[in-house]
Amino acid sequence: MPSALDERIVPVILSGGSGTRLWPLSRETYPKQFWPLVSELTMLQETAARAIGPDFAPPVVICNEGSRFMVAEQLRALHSGTGAAEGPLGARVVLEPQPRNSAPAIAAAALLVHEENPGQVLWLLAADHVVTDLPALHAALGRAAAAARRGKIVTFGMSPTSPETGYGYIETGPELKEAPGVHRVARFVEKPDAATARTFVEGHRHLWNSGMFVATAATLIAELERYEPELLAAVRTAVQAARRDLDFIRLGEAFLAAPSVSIDYAVMEKTEAAAVVPASIGWSDLGSWAALWEVAPKDAAANATQGPVELLDAKRCLVRSEGILTAVVGLEDAVLVVTDDAVLAMHRDRAQDVKKVVDRLKAKGVKQATEHRRMYRPWGHYEGLIMGDRFQVKKIQVRPGQKLSLQKHFHRAEHWVVVNGTAIVQRDAESILLRENESVYLPLGCVHRMENPGMIPLTLIEVQAGSYLGEDDIVRFEDTYGRT
Repeated sequence: MPSALDERIVPVILSGGSGTRLWPLSRETYPKQFWPLVSELTMLQETAARAIGPDFAPPVVICNEGSRFMVAEQLRALHSGTGAAEGPLGARVVLEPQPRNSAPAIAAAALLVHEENPGQVLWLLAADHVVTDLPALHAALGRAAAAARRGKIVTFGMSPTSPETGYGYIETGPELKEAPGVHRVARFVEKPDAATARTFVEGHRHLWNSGMFVATAATLIAELERYEPELLAAVRTAVQAARRDLDFIRLGEAFLAAPSVSIDYAVMEKTEAAAVVPASIGWSDLGSWAALWEVAPKDAAANATQGPVELLDAKRCLVRSEGILTAVVGLEDAVLVVTDDAVLAMHRDRAQDVKKVVDRLKAKGVKQATEHRRMYRPWGHYEGLIMGDRFQVKKIQVRPGQKLSLQKHFHRAEHWVVVNGTAIVQRDAESILLRENESVYLPLGCVHRMENPGMIPLTLIEVQAGSYLGEDDIVRFEDTYGRT
């Protein structure tokens, strides 16, 4: 008889996307999966929360180096909020040396699970999708898992609600006798034009391809071996060379030799094991601001708003402000997104063109294309407030119990003023306790460190002055988080 562990499903959460179509909120340094878009939870937390309970093992989360601490912190916050005895806190967070699309990431997860339990079912899902009908999702997952245990790789096909041209489609074949509610895949179809999409919706045989898959570790490895042996060999070497880094699993450099290819192209469009479970679960990939408007709560005039927003005679608009009071008068079908350093205004029909704007900004070297003013670090975050000639001002927040690296700078001096909480500052041989409204001066070249020994976040204002103020003017002597 299989053990209880064998029967549990392992969620594999892919958290490597940059979400540029939701710019200026989503950027490379803080993409959409880390933002709360449809509830108080972030998209990553929403995704992980769908797989908490006795039927699920702790998840495997695949992410990149830059987002590892955000992933860990958001999963910890979710776990503490649920009170679950086991769940996201037990996640295995796997770090890619460099993103290589979904197939190598999925191969790594399958190999890690296969070491312990070849027959265990994996549920592969993106970190940034919306599902509003959780009971329907779990019912579809149960049907998919039953087929997966019979050697199938099952994708979720979403019942179309409109002739969408932004999704790929799946043409359904006959139902599997051995797995009620699951069908063979007749073929996968690339994103169609509008006329073809209308034909698909009217014919009732085509489903949206959600990008969610269910299969056992053994099946995934066997099909990757059949269709992408070089990819699997590279990832296997990377997994064998993996090492622990704090709470993370860092894959070996051989991962870089794996072709950058999606699981759709690598396996699903070739395998005879492909199957699909039709589902209507309130799904969206939130691939644009128009998609977010579709799923967001709306007022009587079909406006969706978030933040300090005032509307007058506006209809069918999406307006979101991250802090600045934003007023909209007389607009229809508009999108207005306001952050502290960028504003996006457009017609809702042009939502797919946001990526073109981001590409233009990148080509011009505009840092707002990829970076937020607020930058996250393993100890907390900092935010640029004022930038001038030979000086800048930042707000820094350090989480309870965390501390910055022991460091020095060659080109700048710093002045720290505590505005909330308590700090212990090491300055060369001194150890200084700072409370609210107290400060310390750190002359150029001194070796220093800051720690939050308290139970509440430490907030301080940092004033830097010097000939060069770049983030790379830092020499680390010691770091709790293994940075150099």
